[in-house]
Amino acid sequence: MSQFPDEHVLVVPRTLFDRVGAFQGFCGDTAAYLPLLLDPAHTSWRPRASVEDDPSFKQLIPYCVLAWRGEDGLRHYFAYTRGGGQSEARLRAKRSLGIGGHISSTDGEHGDDTSYEAGMRRELAEEIAIGGGWTGRCVGLINDDSNAVGSVHLGIVHLLELERPDVASRESELVECGFEPLAALMADRDRFETWSQITLDALASGLLET
Repeated sequence: MSQFPDEHVLVVPRTLFDRVGAFQGFCGDTAAYLPLLLDPAHTSWRPRASVEDDPSFKQLIPYCVLAWRGEDGLRHYFAYTRGGGQSEARLRAKRSLGIGGHISSTDGEHGDDTSYEAGMRRELAEEIAIGGGWTGRCVGLINDDSNAVGSVHLGIVHLLELERPDVASRESELVECGFEPLAALMADRDRFETWSQITLDALASGLLET
């Protein structure tokens, strides 16, 4: 029996991604991709059980990076470890920098930017509790076709600037949570899942510091 029996998730054809311009790693040109990726003319809701192993579709995944600027002026980033019971077996026990997940058909009927925004906020609320205010902006996309997980997903990266470092896990599978400066995270880079490694490299290169 499938572990995703009823869930329908937001996808776009891989051919659309190829047409706009397939890339490997991080891309900061959101204006070139998002209008097409979130156009209902291209999106569809498909059973997650059928697309998890079908690279002809890309599942759109918001990937939210939480940042807080300390008194020293340096950004600190929220990181955590995925517990052993995490639903995506291929990511268990890895450290991660991003909060997010699939956009579900329950997030909106049209499969557009409104559905996407609703799904992103739902995922945040399900996984963590943020104390204080925050502002967010979309800063890029992640694609990694080098492994089975990445070949069926496309990450949309959001940087959330927090008023204070007050974040608590709401899921038992998000453990060892806390804020660390970039240098400390880079020193532990090998323990992170691939998308987080790509994000850390982008941060280290200054691509998300605008």
